[in-house]
Amino acid sequence: MKVGFIGLGNVGGKLSGSLLRNGVDLTVHDLNPDLVAGFASRGAKAGDGPAQLMRDCDVVITCLPSPAASDAVMQEMLPEVKEGKIWLEMSTTDEAEVKRLGGLVIAQGGVAVDCPVSGGCHRADTGNISIFAGCDRATFERILPFLTIMGRRILHTGPLGSASVLKVMTNYLATANLLTCCEALVTMKAAGMDMNTTYEAIKISSGTSFVHETESQVILNGSRDINFTMDLVKKDIGLFQTIADRAGVPLEISPLMIEIFNDGIRRYGERAQSDDIIRRLEEATGLSILAPGFPAQMVDDEPEEPGYEVIPQGAELRAAE
Repeated sequence: MKVGFIGLGNVGGKLSGSLLRNGVDLTVHDLNPDLVAGFASRGAKAGDGPAQLMRDCDVVITCLPSPAASDAVMQEMLPEVKEGKIWLEMSTTDEAEVKRLGGLVIAQGGVAVDCPVSGGCHRADTGNISIFAGCDRATFERILPFLTIMGRRILHTGPLGSASVLKVMTNYLATANLLTCCEALVTMKAAGMDMNTTYEAIKISSGTSFVHETESQVILNGSRDINFTMDLVKKDIGLFQTIADRAGVPLEISPLMIEIFNDGIRRYGERAQSDDIIRRLEEATGLSILAPGFPAQMVDDEPEEPGYEVIPQGAELRAAE
C-alpha cells in the first residue's frame, strides 16, 4: 500500500516517522522543503504536491494546523480522488468541516475517515499514541492494521465526524487540567512548599493526571516545551465551545479558559509554548516556578508495540440488546 502524508509538523512529522520506520512505502509533502528533505534522506519519496499524492497513493493522510489548511489541501486533491482512494484526516478539526470535506471525497467514490490522535507528541514519536477513527465499521476494519502502525490504542468512535468531536473534548479537558496544574503549582510555591515534593504529592494522589505527569515536568524544568503552542490551544478549545454552542450547553469554565489563552497570546505571542501560560501567574506573584531534576522535553520510554483496537466498556451489552 502506497501512503502519502501531508503535514510534517510537530505531530505529523512523528506519525509519518512511525510509518517510515516500519517500512511503509511513503511519499511526503509539506510547505517547508527542509522537512521534506529530511524525510527524503531517510528513504521517503518527496511529493510534488497534494494532487500528485492523491493520484499516486492508495491512502493520503493530512495532519494540518487548521480547518482552512485542510480545505486548501483538499481542493488540490479532490480532482484526483477516484474509487478506492482513502483520505485520513488526522488534523484536529471541526466536525462539520470534516463531514463537508469527507462528503466531497465520498461523492467521488473515495473513502473518508477522521482519525485524530491523542497522547502527546512524545508518544506520537514512538507509535504509542492513541488514535480515534470516525467511519463506518467496514472501513474501520479495512484501515485498522494500518492505524496500528502509527498508534497503540485505536478506538472506533462511530460515523465520520465523531472522532473529531471526541478529540476536541480531550484537548479541552487537557487544557483545563493544565490551567489547574499551573494554579496549584504557583499556589503551593506561594505557600512555601518545596516544588519537587509538591510534584510527587500530586503524582501519587487523586489529583494526578496525564497532564500533570508530563507537562508539569517541563514547567518545573523551565523549558515549558511541550511541542504545542498557544494558537493551537485557542483553536482547539474554541472548537469545543462551538460544539457546546451547537448543542445548546451553557458552559461556564470554557469561556474563561478561552479568555485566559487570549490574554496569553496577547502577552507572549501565538507561537509561545502552551505551558508558558503559567507565566501570567508567575508575573502576577513575582514567583519563579522551577525545580531541579526535571526534563526539558518529554521522551516516551515505553517500548514500541503493535497497536490494538480498544473496545468501549459495555459494548458487548449493547450488542446483545
